[in-house]
Order: sequence, then C-alpha cells, then structure tokens
Amino acid sequence: MNHTGYFNHVQRKLQNGPSAAVIKYEDGEAPRVTARGSGEAARHILSLAEENDIYLQEDPGLLESLLDMDLGENVPPQLYSVIAEVLILIEEMERKY
Repeated sequence: MNHTGYFNHVQRKLQNGPSAAVIKYEDGEAPRVTARGSGEAARHILSLAEENDIYLQEDPGLLESLLDMDLGENVPPQLYSVIAEVLILIEEMERKY
C-alpha cells in the first residue's frame, strides 16, 4: 500500500482491471459523463467502443476525474482544455480517414 499520498495508476489497473469513462459532447452543450466503470464494466465499455470504431484516448488524470463524477453530470470547466485536446485529435483523425 502506498502511504506517500501518491497514487500508482499501474498498480490500480493490475488490482482492479481496466477503467473507462465515456463522455458525450453535442454542440452548444457541456460535455457530460454517460458511462464509467472499472473491471468488467470497463471491459464492456472498451469492447463496445472497439466494435463501433469509437476513438479511445488514454489520459490517467482525466480518467480519474471522470470516474469520480456521477453519470449524466456535466464535465467541470476546469477539464474543458483536456477535453478540447481530445476532440481536436478526433476531428483531425476523422479528416485523415
């Protein structure tokens, strides 16, 4: 157990399995958390994303924040810059393919 106050994301993933969160963004609205989970729930989310060719972004800090939110809750403004970076990456990928 880590008593220094730091959190080891790798150790958490090994103990609990993967974690995942889904955000939905529509023009004119704040992004909101529509699904989240760890272990089997996360595996199901990741499987559905893969089956539907949905882009996945790995960002442990953002994921930790999203996992702490309630379903349907709007993403707080302090996370907008990180979300914007993800959306820009998705837009660039969609233009290339």
